[in-house]
Amino acid sequence: MKKYFIYFISLFFFASCEKEIDIDYHKSEAVFVVEGSVTNTGSSVRITKTQAMDNNNTSSDISNATVVISHDGISETLPYKENGFYTSRLKGVPGTTYQLDIDVDGHHFTSTSIMQQMPQLNKFRIVRKKMLSENYIFGDIRIQDIINEDNWYFMHVYRNDKGYRWAVLRDERNPNKELQQLLGFSREGDNGSDALHEGDHLHLVLQAIDQRAYDYLYSMEQMDDTGTNPIANFTGGCLGYFSAYSEVTYDCVFHQADIEDEEE
Repeated sequence: MKKYFIYFISLFFFASCEKEIDIDYHKSEAVFVVEGSVTNTGSSVRITKTQAMDNNNTSSDISNATVVISHDGISETLPYKENGFYTSRLKGVPGTTYQLDIDVDGHHFTSTSIMQQMPQLNKFRIVRKKMLSENYIFGDIRIQDIINEDNWYFMHVYRNDKGYRWAVLRDERNPNKELQQLLGFSREGDNGSDALHEGDHLHLVLQAIDQRAYDYLYSMEQMDDTGTNPIANFTGGCLGYFSAYSEVTYDCVFHQADIEDEEE
């Protein structure tokens, strides 16, 4: 546990260091990026394209793709909406396997995902932990594990409508019971742009995802340590992932007075 805390301290220190770095990058061909989901509220697929560092064209949305989601012998073509998004009212059913197929500019990409049960959020709170001589602020997420099955979870905290912190978790450590995930927010007293400020709006998204989505996101989480690309989630060579999941959300406003003290 002490190693875990020291690791967080090193992350905070490195995040606060700034220096100019000359980047010698190599030009590469643009690659399609897909973010697809089937949820308990509807389905959405966004298709974009990577851009070169020296390309000032801000638009990379793809509007000419054929996007099909199929399950149990039924197929639905998603119409294009805007900003690279193709959407549908198709709602996922737990236990169902969904397949996403995309055809664009002579390329074909495909991926599958199994819809998961609805997750249960027990509690979300902001806690203060003392590590060595400093106090650090964490988001403490408590999840009631879905019983009698293997489960994987994705948590994303948005601050003032922008992505802030995220993590993935599997239930191998405490299956069928309460699971805990700590998200490191900031060092107490830090007033930088990345720190929490009085009155910030926090929006927590908790998803129960399948193993394929977990493997992709976990490999993304480990990229800085491994120096490798994420595990491919699509066939055909595009980036991104497809996930069928159930989702719950929680909203709150950050107040310094609400921070709870935790023992080390």
